[in-house]
Amino acid sequence: MSFTSDTILVALELSNSLWLVGTRMPSAQKSHVHRVAAGDIAALLTIFDRLQSRQMAMSGHPAPIACCFEAGRDGFWLHRLLTAKSIPTYVVEPTSILVNRRAKRAKTDRLDAEGLLRVLAAYLAGDSQVCSMVRVPTPDEEDGKRTHREREYLVQDRTRLENRILALLATQGIRSRPSLRNWERDLAGLRTGDGRQLPPRLAAEVNRLRRRLGLVLDLIRELDAERDEVLAATPDDTVTSKVAALRSIYGVGDNFAAVLAREVFYRPFGNRKQLASYVGLAPVPHQSGDMDRDRRIGRAGNARARKTLVQLAWLWLRYQPESELSAWFRQRVGNLQGRTRRIAIVAMARKLLIALWRFTETGEVPAGSALRAA
Repeated sequence: MSFTSDTILVALELSNSLWLVGTRMPSAQKSHVHRVAAGDIAALLTIFDRLQSRQMAMSGHPAPIACCFEAGRDGFWLHRLLTAKSIPTYVVEPTSILVNRRAKRAKTDRLDAEGLLRVLAAYLAGDSQVCSMVRVPTPDEEDGKRTHREREYLVQDRTRLENRILALLATQGIRSRPSLRNWERDLAGLRTGDGRQLPPRLAAEVNRLRRRLGLVLDLIRELDAERDEVLAATPDDTVTSKVAALRSIYGVGDNFAAVLAREVFYRPFGNRKQLASYVGLAPVPHQSGDMDRDRRIGRAGNARARKTLVQLAWLWLRYQPESELSAWFRQRVGNLQGRTRRIAIVAMARKLLIALWRFTETGEVPAGSALRAA
């Protein structure tokens, strides 16, 4: 949308029970705030119509509306609804907004709405550095992320349940968990550190935890089967083809391939700096006078993809020892351990990200890496 002097600016401050609608008419010095119930689209559109009617009466010609709100709990459904009604809508990345750093600042929803109005006006006027706007995914892109994200939460539940079982048994001097395949037999044969049978109430609690763990494991297997069915049903889809390409590299598992393709590689990137910045693996520059160096990585991007890449970098050293990336890591780190090794693996994760991106875009296989047999 091109910014004109007769554009009506609208900023939405969304909360669970109430929406504040900040508005500023063209050439006005003061903004106004309206209140509507959360999710009341009819009331919101009524405010828009009233603003346009007022501007029509003042200037004699219709005025466009530009709307914005911060990315958050409400997701992107409001953006899609307003865009479908031909209302240009922008989703602001909250942490990118510049604020006054002099002292502690007042924080109210009204002040936030007025601040968003100033940000929107500056952005439409051409100041692209005043904030970052979120690229809103399509409904299909957003829905495609659901499987691996749900799987991540289930894996966390699995780890929590397993640790709980081990912790309860450790209170009785038992250091190993019964096998899930032979649970009843192994549980009956357990003896505490002082030679007693497992107390009945503790045994019942551990057995309930085992049942919950079994359900979580079944759900994980169900999601894995669903993921494979989607890949088999849509072989010509662009993102699906990237998942299949990543799976062809030895050491890149099915879940890692799905996370990288659907969280990162589904988006277009102009260069490797944009790619590393999106994932949060780009270093932060620090230049002042004669000092000019890079500080730690920004970590302002996709945390899920960044965590996956660091995990994949460790696995890459194991399964791709002959690759150039593994050789670079060994040459850089040698036999050093601890913090130096952890810092170097993050640098390697950035290089691996770029190599895998080039592979999905151009088919350029990472140097020295092995592919799975067809």
